[in-house]
Amino acid sequence: MNVVVTGAGGFVGRALTQRLLADESLNVVLVDAQLSMFEASLKGSDRLRLVQGQLQEPEVRQEALRDGVDVLFHLAALPGGAAESNPALSKQVNLDATLALFEEAAAAGSQPRVVFTSTIAVLGAPLPNVVTDDCRIQPAMIYGTHKAMVELALADMSRRAVLDSVAVRLPGIVARPLAPSGLKSAFMSNLFHSLRAGEAFVSPVSAQATLWLMSVNQCVSNLIHAAQLDSTLMPASRVVTLPALRCTMGELLQAVAAELKVSLELVSYNPDADLEAHFGSHPPLQTPAAERAGFAHDGSVQQLVREAVAALD
Repeated sequence: MNVVVTGAGGFVGRALTQRLLADESLNVVLVDAQLSMFEASLKGSDRLRLVQGQLQEPEVRQEALRDGVDVLFHLAALPGGAAESNPALSKQVNLDATLALFEEAAAAGSQPRVVFTSTIAVLGAPLPNVVTDDCRIQPAMIYGTHKAMVELALADMSRRAVLDSVAVRLPGIVARPLAPSGLKSAFMSNLFHSLRAGEAFVSPVSAQATLWLMSVNQCVSNLIHAAQLDSTLMPASRVVTLPALRCTMGELLQAVAAELKVSLELVSYNPDADLEAHFGSHPPLQTPAAERAGFAHDGSVQQLVREAVAALD
């Protein structure tokens, strides 16, 4: 089976790639602007190929798909904050290159399975009192707008049977590496790194702020499930909001401090009203469509924190 992963050098992409390479039945093509971390994996392997470059470049997409494709994991994207500051680049990456990739994958494969990582940002802000599968999508940022447009395009391509898509809207995934990411939600991961180092952490949202979270390991399990599930279990839209754990910032910090055995005296709060409105005001979440299709969350805040701490760089 030929599997292509775009955004393979990113946080979720690296974790997904490690899981895929453990399956010796797969031929894996990794696509990203930076792939040096995978060069050691090439030694002695005839089922791994690296394609370095930007998806805006047609030759990069052509090289990625040259051997055909059975499953395409499309994780590559210009993230939220970076997209908002550069709408033209967001259109090139998150919309134009993405749609071109899907059309080319359809031509290169036989109705390939496309797993697309969408985002809860398509739901917009403010959110309703309870988020369900029937909520309108009304993105409040360019990143969410372009992701929503791709969701619609994929549903149409699946309807026309040129490919077989499963789009999953990701919540906050923790804990990302401590590095510039362009994500306005990076504080959800930065707190893990600060407390592990015994450093003070100033939360940009209040202790009462509510978050939707998932560990990277659970995220990868859901992505692999998306590649294998019977697509008839998906709604006609071919998109689901993934189940996520909902907790307050205070509950998350308490669980992280307990896991790392550090004092909560390291934590203080300086809420940013706009940031809290977009990333700290998540209401109860109901995801029956995703659960019927076999997707899951981490089970508890404590388990999520254990998984996130174990996966820290």
